[in-house]
Formats: sequence, structure tokens, C-alpha cells
Amino acid sequence: MPKLNDDQEIRQLANLELLARQVVEGFITGLHQSPFHGFSVEFAEHRLYNNGESVKNIDWKLLARTDKLFVKQFEEETNLRCFLLLDTSSSMNFPEKGTSKLQFSIYAVASLMYLFKKQRDAFGLCLFSDKIDWISAAKSTNTHLFYLYAELENAYNQPKANTNTNITDVLHHMAQEVHQRSMIIIFSDMLENNLSDEKLQALFAAIQHLKYNKHEVVIFNVNDKQKELDFNFDNRPHHFIDMESGEQVKVHPGKIREAYLSSLAHYKNQLKLKCAQYNIDLIDANIEDGYSNILKAYLIKRNKMV
Repeated sequence: MPKLNDDQEIRQLANLELLARQVVEGFITGLHQSPFHGFSVEFAEHRLYNNGESVKNIDWKLLARTDKLFVKQFEEETNLRCFLLLDTSSSMNFPEKGTSKLQFSIYAVASLMYLFKKQRDAFGLCLFSDKIDWISAAKSTNTHLFYLYAELENAYNQPKANTNTNITDVLHHMAQEVHQRSMIIIFSDMLENNLSDEKLQALFAAIQHLKYNKHEVVIFNVNDKQKELDFNFDNRPHHFIDMESGEQVKVHPGKIREAYLSSLAHYKNQLKLKCAQYNIDLIDANIEDGYSNILKAYLIKRNKMV
């Protein structure tokens, strides 16, 4: 079984479901006990009746319409609704060598989905960049799980070029569309071009909108800590390219490091303060740290909601 932070081994796993299973089961072995006993059930789907089995779940109305015997299948009622929001804008393609922020996030989302399914939680997926590109309903079936895995694989295989982020509009849309109290989990580098104070206030208003509608929110701030947070580059001129706008600049990192770190610290401090004010979990997700902290953060939040 691959280590949770062993991306080299994990990338060799072609099947996303296999990846998710190994990550999750490695994390919860000996720890996870299913708390779901005695829940009510809800209708899931039909299947053909097999001779000799009980007739109590035969759908007699469907028999009258089709002249065939179908059995209603049931499953335990889901205990929680979760929506995963995945930022697929171009800045998530960094770094270009090794595992990118987007690839890391896809692995993490797939693992969370597998955990949701084990716990019979309903889950949905939203892929966004400068707009919502794709969104699903929240369900808890195996068919739904593999349907979402297929969408994740498409996002993995077709990273976007020169595409901006507009997380503010996306959060407002989710606040309006998700009517039942849910857990909203966001994977994003939380970076937008020209993030002025005005844009910051708009972002905070969108976050507040989610909380106003009683959703529990977890933001995984995905980053390459060494390059993006510490600005750790060799002491020589570098050619930097904005992955969203395509704008290019040649500069010596030492000459801009202090200003860059100061601006980043101001932004992150503002974000942390607002998230704390609205009781939102803001978690740094360094792509070098693996997935155990992500699964742990979800379980802690989930236990508070149950």
C-alpha cells in the first residue's frame, strides 16, 4: 500500500477508485467504526425480481404497467450531505513538474468521496474556474461515485490554460442552489488576479452567504509551500509566467521576495480572520504533505455536525 504522502507511488495507480480506497483504508484502518445503525431507509432503485425471494418489495404498480416483476431496492438514509468544490483554473496547474495543485486536489477529492460512500453520506461535485463548469446533485450510490470519478479524470487529463478564477460568484451560486444544510468543502489556491481590497470584501460576502444559509464550510487552501508561501527560488534571475493571464516577467526573486511575502501575509491574515469570524475551517493543504491531514480535518468537522 502506498504511503499517504508518497505521490510517486500514487501516480502509478491508474484507477482513481483504487487510489482512493488505498488512501482512505490506510488512514482509517483500526480507527473507523460505522456509526450507522437503525437509520430509516429511502428508495434507491429497481431491479428485476429473482424467483424464490420475498415478494414484499415487489412494485405492483410497475408490474401493471410493464407486465414484469421489479423489486424496490432500499438503502440506509444518508446522514450528511457534502458538496465538493474543485478549483480548476490555470493557477492550479502549478507546479508543472511533479504533482500539481490540481492533481493533488483531485486525489484528495476522490479519497473524500470514497470515505463519504463508506459512511453513506450523500456527496456532490462542482468544478469551477471563472464560472461553474460542471455540477452534480448529491447522491450516495456506487453509480454516482463512479460517475463523479469519471468527471475528475476528465479534469485531470484536460487541465485548463489561461483560465482565471472567480470563486466569489461560485460561492454565491452554491449558497443559493444548495437548500438543505450541508457541508461545503472547497479545494482552491484562493488566488485571483489583482485581489484588491474590494475583491477581498466581495469574497468575504460570498463566504458569509454560505454561512447565512447554515452550511458548514471547510476551505482547503491548496499550495506549494516551498515556492508559493516561502518564495524559495534559486538566487538568480527567473522567468515568471502568470498561469491564468499568460503575463510574463523576468525578475530576480531576491529583489521582490520581501514585497511578495508582505502582500501574501496581509491577504492570508485577512482571510484567516474572516474565516474565524464566520466559524469556517481554513486549512493549509501543502501538496508535499499528503492526504492524512485532509481526511482528518473532514472527520473532525463531520463529528461536530452529527
